[in-house]
Amino acid sequence: MRFGILAIAGLALLMTGSFNRGWADEKASPLKPAVAPVEVPDPSAKALAYYNSGIVLWWISLLWQLAILCLFLFTGLSSWIRLLARRIGRKWFFTFAIYFLIFSVVDYLLYLPLGYYLGFVRSHSYGLSDQAFSKWLGDSLKAWMISLVVGVMFLWVPYFLMNKSPKRWWIYTGILAAPVILFLVLVEPIWVEPLFNDFSEMKNKQLETKILALAGRAGIDGAPVFEVNKSTDTKTVNAYVTGLGNTKRIVLWDTLLNKLDEKEILFVMGHEMGHYVLNHVLQGVLFAVALVFVGLYLIDRITRMIIPRCRGRLGFDRLGDFASWPLILLVGNALYLLAAPGIMTFSRHLEHEADRFGLEITQDNHAAAMSFVKLLDINLGNPRPGLLYKLWHSSHPTLAERIEFCNQYKPWQHGERLKYGDRFQKQYED
Repeated sequence: MRFGILAIAGLALLMTGSFNRGWADEKASPLKPAVAPVEVPDPSAKALAYYNSGIVLWWISLLWQLAILCLFLFTGLSSWIRLLARRIGRKWFFTFAIYFLIFSVVDYLLYLPLGYYLGFVRSHSYGLSDQAFSKWLGDSLKAWMISLVVGVMFLWVPYFLMNKSPKRWWIYTGILAAPVILFLVLVEPIWVEPLFNDFSEMKNKQLETKILALAGRAGIDGAPVFEVNKSTDTKTVNAYVTGLGNTKRIVLWDTLLNKLDEKEILFVMGHEMGHYVLNHVLQGVLFAVALVFVGLYLIDRITRMIIPRCRGRLGFDRLGDFASWPLILLVGNALYLLAAPGIMTFSRHLEHEADRFGLEITQDNHAAAMSFVKLLDINLGNPRPGLLYKLWHSSHPTLAERIEFCNQYKPWQHGERLKYGDRFQKQYED
């Protein structure tokens, strides 16, 4: 929630889903022995402490960020930065760039103590990271510089439109948002992530061959496989498939390769390939664009009521003034809180369908369920979080739901039609 309405767009691109719980009794396949369902483990005391403290820290982070934005707005700091930027920059664009630079520096420094605790101290105290402080600080500064560059590149456009068309700026900005969001989604994993970690060819060539065969069966041809040295940052696990055309790539964290066995890794890759084959990125972009349209409209309406009533305190009298940026973030964050349950529900749906795709392409329920059991242990997860937590935080189905779905979803054992069977390339079957 660091960037208001931009957070709505970004979080809308988290691709996830939920499903029903329970194990369905059924006859075992005549070709395979019956395998007992995988039980959902109880969370450890450490995991529960991590979960409960995370809820408290979420509230602290929210209030901290809102306090920073109120500080910018109601002390006149934002308007003072705008005046300083005018003296230095003189021309309109340079004034914006200098304002955004100063705002970003102050915002970064004010949030740094909490960001340090959340991103470094807490993960170390719970044994989730061995990252060196120098690496954490370097990555933090890189992320700040990237956000600064992206902000200067794109955020001047809505301010330009606010001044040229004060009543319709949100429509034009919403239209331009679609290609910008798609560009950022494609650029981030291909050009940005390598700035933080080393990408290399997979060392396990036998596993790489099996992953490429699975990708071929999913209809993803010509995608290189990369191994990422994420163990320098975290002990958690992840993988993804991204890109279009010549930029397609399959990426696995080295932590995933070290902590899951081969069958579990293949299910995880089947899940990630499902996101790609089912066009979840495109769906996420379209969903994000719709949210941005609605969000920009509401920001325009709400700020039109706030600015005339508070112009004396704010130091500006129109939204097109650069000093309005913290007000836009403040309203955007409030809108995100209202929209989060819908965003998370959409995300959980996509994630659930990717789970289904991974199960259908691997047909290994036990390995799929065990991958989530290990994920629960590695990431100190709570398999059954509370309802409010799920509504506002859970971009993925709960781990209990995912394990139980893996236990019971076996249409191939009854000769039933696979939902995504027509997506599989028959020439890659054994």
